[in-house]
Amino acid sequence: MPRITAARKSARRRQLVEAAWRCAAKVGFGDLTVDDICAEARLSKGAFYLYFAQKLDVLLALYEGDADQLDELMAKLDAKEPDHRLRLRRYAHAVLNRGSEPSRVQVGADVWTAMLTEPQIRRAITQRMQARRARLRSWIESAVAEGELVDIPANAFASILLALADGLLIHGSLDPTAFRWANIGKAVDVILGGISA
Repeated sequence: MPRITAARKSARRRQLVEAAWRCAAKVGFGDLTVDDICAEARLSKGAFYLYFAQKLDVLLALYEGDADQLDELMAKLDAKEPDHRLRLRRYAHAVLNRGSEPSRVQVGADVWTAMLTEPQIRRAITQRMQARRARLRSWIESAVAEGELVDIPANAFASILLALADGLLIHGSLDPTAFRWANIGKAVDVILGGISA
């Protein structure tokens, strides 16, 4: 029996994860089955279990992939945007723009629900959140030090920005008609403008 190359294994795993994203846009993760993911990916259950021990591992992979994208965004902003206030604004808008994607909203709500009962999901969220808060805090501290923002408690404001994004995703999953993401972006601009030095 021929061995599967590393590139082929990676492509198959990605195929399953992408199928799970598409399925998540249609139903919540709790109602999603391994059969649904396999049918969407056009792969067998045997293939699924080569890459994931259980359905929860797929949710973790969706979360980690999404978190990786946010981390990459923050790294790019760190490297290319010298204005700390503008960096915060661009980060906030990028996070809010993700809220217009139904699959991200659904997966975000599912991840937060799973966090209540699944320690590995809770650990993953905690680690990412701590790192993201530290980076936002450093941006805020730099903005205050350079006179771009008024003197504001950096850790508290970083926590508010993180909670704002996650809370809005959860609210969006409960009632997609409750607000418009474009208007949330305008409100964030007003808030950032209000604390500008």
